[in-house]
Amino acid sequence: MTETAHSAIRAFMIESFLFGDESGLPADNESLIANGIVDSTGVLELVAFIEDTFGFTMADADITPENLDSVDNIAAFVARAGERAKAA
Repeated sequence: MTETAHSAIRAFMIESFLFGDESGLPADNESLIANGIVDSTGVLELVAFIEDTFGFTMADADITPENLDSVDNIAAFVARAGERAKAA
């Protein structure tokens, strides 16, 4: 799922924050916040995207830079959340 998650996340970032300009997206391991791609309002949009796309509700405690500050971090978080959901 990680590769699928990466693709979906990248596509969302390009469409929602970069208006189709793929060249503005930093590398998957680079900060989306530090690079000016995502701001506080963007985090809310990102959370809604994750919940809608991957089918789970994010807890407030999950809304952290460690989980949401790069494409890699988001994909890893989604993978962990998916595993937790399967185990429950």
